[in-house]
Amino acid sequence: MNKLLEQYFAQRSELNALRTSSPQSQEAEKHGDTVDIHNSDWLSLETQHRPIVDWFNAKTITATINSNAVDTTGFFDEAAVAIGSDYELLGEICERIRYAQQKEYNSALIHLDKKSAEDAKALETFARKLHEYSLVARCFNNKEEKNLRLVLQNAPNVRRFFAGEWLEWFALMTGLRICHERKAEYACARNLILSYPPNEKRELDVFFLINKTRPLYIECKTGEFRQDLDKYISLKKKLNIEQKYFILCVLDLDPEQCKGLSAMHGITFVNVQTLGQHLSTLV
Repeated sequence: MNKLLEQYFAQRSELNALRTSSPQSQEAEKHGDTVDIHNSDWLSLETQHRPIVDWFNAKTITATINSNAVDTTGFFDEAAVAIGSDYELLGEICERIRYAQQKEYNSALIHLDKKSAEDAKALETFARKLHEYSLVARCFNNKEEKNLRLVLQNAPNVRRFFAGEWLEWFALMTGLRICHERKAEYACARNLILSYPPNEKRELDVFFLINKTRPLYIECKTGEFRQDLDKYISLKKKLNIEQKYFILCVLDLDPEQCKGLSAMHGITFVNVQTLGQHLSTLV
C-alpha cells in the first residue's frame, strides 16, 4: 500500500510539472479537451456548468452553481482519492480527525502498535501528505510509543472535508476519471442548489450531465441516511432520473445491504468500494 501511495503522489507531481502554459494548451483546456482533472480551474467556469443549468431550466427548476466546489487546483481532490481508494486503512486517519474536530480537540492520535510495518508506513506517508497539503498543521511520529500525532487545522473548509465532504470529492473525481477514460462529453457540479415551486430548495452533492442529456446524481453519506430516504425518493420522482443514475453512496454499507436497499427503495445504493464499478457501467 505504501508503494501505491508513493506512486500515486509521484504521478500527480509529474503531471503537474508537465503542464504547459502555451497559448495552444490554454485554448484546449478552455474547451475541456486536455483537462488535468486533478489540477484545473476549468471545471469551475460558468461555461462548464451551463449545460446543467439549462437542463434544470427546462424542468422549471433554478440551479445555482458553486463554482469553487469543483475547483481542483487545491489538494482536497488528491486527499479524497487517496482516502477513498483505501478506506479500510486510511479511513482511520480521517475518522480520528473528524472525531477530534467534533470534540474540539487540538490533535488526533493514530496508534501504530498493532499495525503491520507496511500499514504503519502507509499511514505515516499519508499523514505527511496531509501536512504537505496543509490539511493538518503538524505531523509527529512518536517512534517510542508507536503513534502519530496530528495537530489539526481549524479552517472551516478543512473541517468540512474531514466531516464528510471528502466523500463528495471522491465521488466527483471518480466520475471525472471515468468520463475522461471513456472520452465522454460531460458537465459536472458539486453542492448544486435547486429551487422550485412552491418554495422548495435542495442541495445536490455531485451531479453530472452526460452528453448534454443524461443526468447522473450522487448523494454522499458518511453517517445516518435513513431519515432522509423519503426526501430522495421524492427528488428522484421530481427529476425523473432512472434508478441506476440516481445513486446514494453510503460509506459503511456492505454489498448485500446495498443490494437489498436498492431493491426496496428504487434508488441505487453503493459504498465507497463499489461506486467506481457502478459508474463504469453507466458512462
